[in-house]
Amino acid sequence: MGTKRQLKLGAILHGVGGNISGWRHPDAITDASVNFELYKKWTLKAEEGKFDFVFIADGLYITEKSIPHFLNRFEPITILSALAGISSKIGLVGTLSTSYSEPFTVSRQFGSLDMISGGRAGWNVVTSPLEGSALNYGKTEQQHPTHSERYKIANEYLKVATGLWDSWEDDAFVRNKETGVFFDREKMHTLNFSGDYFSVKGPLNIARSKQGQPVIFQAGASESGKHFAAKWANAIFTGQETVEEAKQYYDNVKKRASAFGRKPEEIVIMPGIGPIIGRTVEEAERKYEEIANLVSIDKALDFLGRFYEHHDFSQYALDEPFPDLGDLGKNSFQSATDRMKAWAKAEQLTLRQVALRVATPKPSFIGTPESVADKLQNWFEAGAADGFIVGSATPKGLEEFVDQVVPILQQRGLFREEYEADTLRGNLGLPFPENRNAKGEQYILQ
Repeated sequence: MGTKRQLKLGAILHGVGGNISGWRHPDAITDASVNFELYKKWTLKAEEGKFDFVFIADGLYITEKSIPHFLNRFEPITILSALAGISSKIGLVGTLSTSYSEPFTVSRQFGSLDMISGGRAGWNVVTSPLEGSALNYGKTEQQHPTHSERYKIANEYLKVATGLWDSWEDDAFVRNKETGVFFDREKMHTLNFSGDYFSVKGPLNIARSKQGQPVIFQAGASESGKHFAAKWANAIFTGQETVEEAKQYYDNVKKRASAFGRKPEEIVIMPGIGPIIGRTVEEAERKYEEIANLVSIDKALDFLGRFYEHHDFSQYALDEPFPDLGDLGKNSFQSATDRMKAWAKAEQLTLRQVALRVATPKPSFIGTPESVADKLQNWFEAGAADGFIVGSATPKGLEEFVDQVVPILQQRGLFREEYEADTLRGNLGLPFPENRNAKGEQYILQ
């Protein structure tokens, strides 16, 4: 008999949080985004709860209107390398852009994190939506790649990275002191990649870890993003609001994966959630209102603007219909801006209503621990998710989820009580990637 399917859980460590005014909450630690002791505490709490991984998001461009967490925060590879030393089983996943980095360097960084952590590294592949990012890398905003081109670059990037990670067969390093043979030359492989965007010789100067290769995460929801995820991702960070929308996305991506010759179970789809938990429904609602009321309309407009290349929404009347923005946002957060424009049109929303909905969204998962667990179970059993990435909508959200919701999921047999493995792939139930060179495969540009 097969092993019973169980939920996978990740925790996004988001400093002072994704709410633009959440740092003002009475329980918030205002330097949380650069407080290493707090990141250690959160990581160990998530590991206590048997979470599969912790997740560090990132971005490359800020303005004075950015979310406070974005203004002053740890670079993912750096903080994850430090967290590797204080944890033992939990995965360590970080965001890094394919649009503004070099594949040899990034492959080496994640390969090193994978080795340091004993096979617990994961890379959340992003393409940098904001045009302003170009200004930090010696380019103009006009030179920022278009949405479709960013995914073409990312596709070639992953060919290079996964090829470099197979530079060394798993038993290549002999290290025989008596014979003087440090490595088997037949088991070192040079990539010699030449494409439209990158030319990389290789080999990579770090070997594979015990999980073979870092786990690839992806979070795109546009057509290009779903296509890319179906081809490359081992795990997908997604963001639907209803079980129906989530199931539609789930089925779509799994079907696309099958078209690439992949088994659907080799991709773990994990919606991001920000649960708010109370001893009663009323208490949970009060917690939401407390957070929402911290956000002024001016801050909500600033938050909204980021999705549209930091567009200045203060120039419009608040209580008039949401402005016609044309294609603004198409080259940045495409799926998100398309969704906002659709809401506004279908529901005839004003600018004020859209801004507040975007800046202070009411979580789908809100209520008592039992009701939150019920909803998680419903999504999971309905085939809308393989697991969830848990964000802290309130300052103590992670601790409350681990202490109050996880035990219920464990009692129901929906979540592990002990780790099955000591690698991220092992705990996510993903197959070990055999070295293509050991299998005699030729690396082909496709």
